[in-house]
Amino acid sequence: MIRQLARVLGSTYAGPLRRHLAGVTAYATLQGLVFVLLVPVLRALLNGDTGAAAPWLGVLAVAVVATAVAYWVQAQLGYRLGMELSRALHHKIGDHLAGLPLGWFTAARVGRVAQMSTGGVKDVMGVPAHLLQPVVTAYVTPAVVVLAMYLLDWRLALAATVTIPLIILVFRWSARLMTATDQAADAAGVEAANRLVEYAQQQSVLRAHGRTGDGFAQLSTALDDVERVSRRQLYTSAPGLIGAALVVQLSVTVVIVAGVALAVWGEVDAASLVALLVLTVRFAEPLLAAADLGGALRMARNSLDRIDELLGTPVLPTPGTAPDYTSDGSIVLDGVTFGYTPSRPVLDGVSLTVPARSMTALVGASGSGKTTIVRLVARFFDVDSGTVRVGGADVRDLTTEQLMSQISVVFQDVYLFDASIMDNIRTGRPGANDLDVLAAAHLARVDEIAARLPDGYETRVGEGGARLSGGERQRISIARAILKDAPIVLLDEATAALDPENEAAVGSALSALTANRTLLVIAHRLQTVQAADRIVVLDGGRIAESGTHESLLTAGGRYAAFWSERTRAQGWRLTSTSS
Repeated sequence: MIRQLARVLGSTYAGPLRRHLAGVTAYATLQGLVFVLLVPVLRALLNGDTGAAAPWLGVLAVAVVATAVAYWVQAQLGYRLGMELSRALHHKIGDHLAGLPLGWFTAARVGRVAQMSTGGVKDVMGVPAHLLQPVVTAYVTPAVVVLAMYLLDWRLALAATVTIPLIILVFRWSARLMTATDQAADAAGVEAANRLVEYAQQQSVLRAHGRTGDGFAQLSTALDDVERVSRRQLYTSAPGLIGAALVVQLSVTVVIVAGVALAVWGEVDAASLVALLVLTVRFAEPLLAAADLGGALRMARNSLDRIDELLGTPVLPTPGTAPDYTSDGSIVLDGVTFGYTPSRPVLDGVSLTVPARSMTALVGASGSGKTTIVRLVARFFDVDSGTVRVGGADVRDLTTEQLMSQISVVFQDVYLFDASIMDNIRTGRPGANDLDVLAAAHLARVDEIAARLPDGYETRVGEGGARLSGGERQRISIARAILKDAPIVLLDEATAALDPENEAAVGSALSALTANRTLLVIAHRLQTVQAADRIVVLDGGRIAESGTHESLLTAGGRYAAFWSERTRAQGWRLTSTSS
């Protein structure tokens, strides 16, 4: 486990890990030596020879002081290393997550990452801080005791040694019993965490459907599963824990029986026997501690395995150094094929060019590939085949910073951080000064929102922007895109589900954002489609037709049918009927 931990953390922490392990080993060895020194002291005292006991007491006192110093040193190393490991693991997990393709972040994986970043990291940091010392002591100290017993009385040492293989077998059996339920317990914990977050986030939906009284069935089921798995884990592990305790006690019993037999046969005097039996009891104590700590150590190992697996997940490759790059503001897809799963391609050989400072609208049914094209341009994923170019360069040849400097993205589903309005806008360009932020806010008409809030721009918006309406969140999202001032805008039309007042405000903000920029728009509204320089109709992951609004209407194909359907729907009205 130490080797795995050193590999996960990298060479920076290999030295501190080795030093801590050396300190723990020194402490465990000195503790064993202290136990061994009890034998000559007790033997002399029980024989009434205090003069002979005095030198041994002096040596024992020195050993006790050295053991105390070693304990303090290794404890300080362990606590310091545990805190450093916590910080390092959080940074490594965070940095790695930032490089993973967005398709990796399924609901189950997000819940697992949350659990891994809290409880998992805590388990791992507990290894140097709390677990390594008792675990190493559990094996090194008994080994020192047994070796010393061979010098003091080889027969009792042999009696202790013959039980060691049995102890090892029972400990491994106990570990296998508990490991059998670990995976189920982890899965149940992740599911319960996911459902608990879901229950908290979806209170409006639950209350709207009268689900406040009988609770949330999915959460109740998940919590029941946790209880069931925990109970099964307890029942499964209990025989192993009991067996481990019994086999350690058996080893002590074997030594006691052997010692009594030797004393009866006159092979060992009573004083030596008592002293050696005291040493035997000290031999057993660390082994019992190891049995108790096995569960915690196994949990830490499982958490480390999951962290190691996460850090081994391939990230989107990026060039080591930023290439020379001058963007021409265009977007090109050349023979792009892509699928979220290998067996189901979403795009099949799509070729598309969006000239600089032009507007291209993507039209098509749900699942036709519109959003996928936008995500590939932003390199949320890598294509299976073909090429995506932004500003004339393959997105795979650009660093993340270079690519993102060229693109602003505005989607319908806006997420705001639980911070102030000012801070949320500033995420578009973290180094922007307040005047630049306020100017972008004015263009996006966020100043109207801030004016009616008690703390103005310093008002916190809540998690995900929950304290604001959808239109207000959209305006803040557009303001940070304006602040970013990128030459290319990817837009999932933001006014499709807004009330007339917010639609007008967001439309005005979009006009400020999209002026003199390259636009790739997922179009829902007729006005947006009609204003596009080029319209691309997608069907089944392929381009069915493309052209201007007029040319596509004249062709009488899929776009003409789409336009006719939307035009009819625009005239729908709800009316009342009277009896």
